[in-house]
Amino acid sequence: MIHRLQPSRTIGRTPWRRAALAAGALVLSAGLLTACGGGDPLADPDPATPAEGDTIVIGSQDYYSNEIIAEVYAQALEAGGYEVDRQFRIGQREVYLPELEAGSIDLFPEYSGNLLQYWEPDTEARLSDDVYSALEQAAPDGLRVLEQAPATDQDSYMVTREFAEQWDLEQVEDLAEVDEPLTLGANSEAESRPYGPKGLADVYGVEDVAFTPIEDGGGPLTVKALRDGSIQLAIIYTADPSVAENDLVALEDTKGLFLASHVVPLASDRVDEGAEQIIDEVSAALTSEDLLTMNGRSVNDELSPDRIAGDWLAEKKLV
Repeated sequence: MIHRLQPSRTIGRTPWRRAALAAGALVLSAGLLTACGGGDPLADPDPATPAEGDTIVIGSQDYYSNEIIAEVYAQALEAGGYEVDRQFRIGQREVYLPELEAGSIDLFPEYSGNLLQYWEPDTEARLSDDVYSALEQAAPDGLRVLEQAPATDQDSYMVTREFAEQWDLEQVEDLAEVDEPLTLGANSEAESRPYGPKGLADVYGVEDVAFTPIEDGGGPLTVKALRDGSIQLAIIYTADPSVAENDLVALEDTKGLFLASHVVPLASDRVDEGAEQIIDEVSAALTSEDLLTMNGRSVNDELSPDRIAGDWLAEKKLV
């Protein structure tokens, strides 16, 4: 059960502390019941109306972007009258997923493709809708995925704006039209992964791509190599603040070399219909551009997650 505070704007409801005193009078007068509330106090409660009880426990990874999203969920629910317990910066999936399955955590911002691969390492789903559908089926008993956001935070092929405009690049397959040598820069393991040079050749027909290992996970060394032209293509997360700072362009991966990974809330059965509706509205409003902006405000402006989340919710008129 989830404890929802009565918002201050709600009027005409009997406070819980008066319920016992009022019960006798309500039972004696059916007419008064109709006039005051129009409902039977002994009837089953509306499943969308949470009862007195526990709070919604929200967790996050030990990752600043994930913590910001978790804080967005928390503030949106609090504005809707719910009590929230923040259990942020927990760690990796091996730590927090057992807590979710055990019922210790009720709500967690996740990433569709990465979560699906955790549950189903051999999944053949690649594109957004297929990944989400498979994720719904893969969720264990007691957990469900809510509506995914348009926002993604996933690996992608990045080029500079200048290079994209020079060769009219929008999608990965457009690289096949580039008639100068191409070098891909990424962590060393990418050379042998399905999304490395071999995958580019087999899936997209982009032949003879050289590879340069850069061991910073798409960080500043990778960005510098892109900007100085020592590589032309890099693997960088779509929501990394460096994308906007350096005006990088993510090429659309239409065939799913990278597993689509949208921001998606993972919820326990204790998240009721009212809370689910609030979180679904948040997800519908959260774009990749929003995530980039919020991450930039964290990394560059050093603002706190609660400030960033509050500003975003106000901008979207969700609180």
